[in-house]
Parts: sequence; C-alpha cells; structure tokens
Amino acid sequence: MRVLLEDQSKAINKLSKFKVGALFMEPGTGKTATAYEFAKGIPDVDYILWFAPYRTIHAPEYESSLPYELEKCGGIWTKYDLVGIESISNSSRIYLELHTKLSEAKKPLIIVDESLKIKNWEAKRTQRIITLGKLAEYKMILNGTPISRNLLDVWSQLEFLSPKILKMSLGEFKQNYCEYTTVTKNVNGYKVKKEFITGFHNIDHLYSIISHYVYECDLKLDVKKRYNSIRYTVGVEEKKEYEYWKEFFLKLETMMMYDNNIFIRMVQKLQHSYCKTQDKVDKLFDLFNKTHSQNQTIIFCKYRDSAELCRNSFPESLVLTYGKHTYGLNLQNRNVTVFFDKTWDYAQRLQAENRTYRNGQFEDCLFYDLDGNINLDNLIDSNIARKESMLEYFRRVGLREFKRTHR
Repeated sequence: MRVLLEDQSKAINKLSKFKVGALFMEPGTGKTATAYEFAKGIPDVDYILWFAPYRTIHAPEYESSLPYELEKCGGIWTKYDLVGIESISNSSRIYLELHTKLSEAKKPLIIVDESLKIKNWEAKRTQRIITLGKLAEYKMILNGTPISRNLLDVWSQLEFLSPKILKMSLGEFKQNYCEYTTVTKNVNGYKVKKEFITGFHNIDHLYSIISHYVYECDLKLDVKKRYNSIRYTVGVEEKKEYEYWKEFFLKLETMMMYDNNIFIRMVQKLQHSYCKTQDKVDKLFDLFNKTHSQNQTIIFCKYRDSAELCRNSFPESLVLTYGKHTYGLNLQNRNVTVFFDKTWDYAQRLQAENRTYRNGQFEDCLFYDLDGNINLDNLIDSNIARKESMLEYFRRVGLREFKRTHR
C-alpha cells in the first residue's frame, strides 16, 4: 500500500467527506498523488477526465510527465483521458468528444490541474470546462500556489466545483468581496468602460464559506535553497543595440504613463537585445568545467533563440523556457538551476525553482542568476525581490522616473 505524507493524508481525510474539493498545495508537496488517492476513494467511478497543462502530459523527459507520476501511484484503473487544458479552447472536436464521454458515464470524475488556467470567466476555456463540470458529480481542482490574491480568480474555480458553494453570480461576488473603480475612456469616438480592482473586503466571510472544500499546504523540506550570482559583461554590439532601442522607445511621445503595451514591448526588446551575449555562454562553460556537470543542471531561458543557443552549447543540460515549462514537471533528479535569462514574473520564477525543490529532493538546490552589467538586469532583480510584476512596477514609478533611472 502506498505510504502518503502527512499533508497528503490530511487533505484526503478532509476532502473525501465531499464530492468536490480544491488542493492548493505548493509544488513538490504531492498534489498528483493526493488527487489520485481521492479518486481511488470514489466507489464505482467509471470515467476520469484529467486536465493538465499539455507540457505536463507530453513531457519529453518521461520521468517528469503526468503519465509517469500516475504509474508510480499504481496506474488508473478505469476509463480515463489525460487532456491538455489548452486543447479545450483550441479544439471544438475534443470538447464535444469529452462532452459525450461524460454524458455516457454513470459516475465520472473531473480533475483540473493548474486550475488558475480557468480563472477568467470570459475565456472560452473557462466556460467550456464549467459546462463539462455540470456533467460530473465528482470534481477536484489542483493548484501549486495558495488561494490567489486576486479573489476574482477564485469565483470561476469554485463555480466549476459547484455553484452551491458560493451561491452567487460573478456580479454578486464582486459586490460582496471586491473594491473597484470604473474608468471611462474615449476610444475612436466611443465611450469604453473599464473596471479596475483596487482591493478586497469581507475576506474572512469568504474563507468561512469555502474553507470546507479547500486544503492548503506549504512545502517543508530538509534541504535548502542556495542562491548564487554569476556576473557577465554585455558585448559591444549587444550594448549598442540595447542603447539604440532604449533611445528609440524613450523618445516616443505615445509612451504614456499607463500605455502598457508600449512599455512591455520596450523592455522585452531591450532584454532580448543582449540575451545571447557571448560572455554569458563563457561563464556557463566555466561553471560546468569547474563546479557542476551539465547532466545535473537545468537552464531556464526566456527567448527561443537563447534557448537554442544553450541547447547547442550545453547538450547534456536540460534547457527549458518559462511559462509552459514551469508547470507540473518533477525534476528532483537534478539540483542545479541556471537562470540564463531573467523573468519579470515572480510566480514564473517560483515555479521554475520548484521543478527541483520538491518532495523527493535529497540535496540542497543551487540556483545561479546570470547578472549583466546593465540597468535592466538590476531592475528585474529588484522587482522579483519585491514580488512585483512588470506592469505593477511601471504603474508605481511612472514614465518620468523610468527615464531618469535608465538614462
């Protein structure tokens, strides 16, 4: 019989009292095994539909894939489908096939892994998954972070589990728990209204409603996270390109305080301009020659061409990109991570770290940041330290301050 960790047992004991439940468990705490045991506890379940990020299901490294994790648990014993959660919005054929299978099953279960992917009510993916959810009596959602600080994310996920939990529409939910302002702008002669969430209230009341259906836990390991910095020098040509794009964007009069698209385009272009500078590669060769072997190392890149450069230069390392590659992969067989390109997104950074820092890891996890002699790298580091997104930073400092610090 499989021996479960303490938090896994607690989660199952709590949620098995209900037909629906949410596991908000940090990466590495064993969400997959917990969901598997929850499913095993459902008598006569005859169909399991398991949504997960496509990358998790079809990972090139077999030992990190969802099918491999389920085999370790003992294998699924009934009819089932593992479906990339992205597919449900991209393919009407897949959606209709799943609708038919759920309709024909007598006691189906739907599990949605990385449930924050169904946070936006207006998205086709969210609406289709909620519709499918109405065909299943048993449902579970999994996510690697605690309940989102944006409470609007919670409504769609709980609506999928059961509308009987909240018993309120999205509009009623916003009135009860959200503080927001409405801004009206003139766009091409038309008035366009946009809502901005400015805060939340009645949080204790909301938790009292949903707490029976939610299990949260943090990751507790005996190993440590150790952070290191590798300084590199941006090449002459890359520095010229960086300066060219900086001047180009900072002179644009259309770059107003809240024109987010211009700001995003600017910083992405600036960061991309030096992502392949030669000294980054040279410094990594030094690291592998003197300290670590490639086959124990993961390299995270942000851009396709920097990822290709790393795959060609370090063929024994596992080269991944942020976003789709930061979800669900179990890579505790490695313990060294290099951030070749930086990310502005704290959640992405944390997800990347948790590929190695998870249950089953028996060595300290080492993380190396490549830090260039350029203002933008310092800015990204400070944002990650504050757990602040790119747009939150820009809204806070404004255009004038950004120009002053980047001249």
